[in-house]
Amino acid sequence: MNENQLDGTLKDAAGKVQDAVGGLTGDLDLQAEGKVRQLSGKAQAKYGESVEQIADVTRNNPLGALLIAAGVGFLLGRLL
Repeated sequence: MNENQLDGTLKDAAGKVQDAVGGLTGDLDLQAEGKVRQLSGKAQAKYGESVEQIADVTRNNPLGALLIAAGVGFLLGRLL
């Protein structure tokens, strides 16, 4: 688990608590902030998971990753 996954999971948990507290107190603004924090946390955790998967693929197949990076660089160079 990398830093983004951990931070995202913590934000998601904090958002759930904030949402619940807002629901108990009837504070709709607090509840909305909790839902936004949950979504932000889930997105950050998914980003961290994706980065980790890309790193694993790159470690397992460095030549393929190098060829893909070269291809993307070539295409960007042609576009610009």
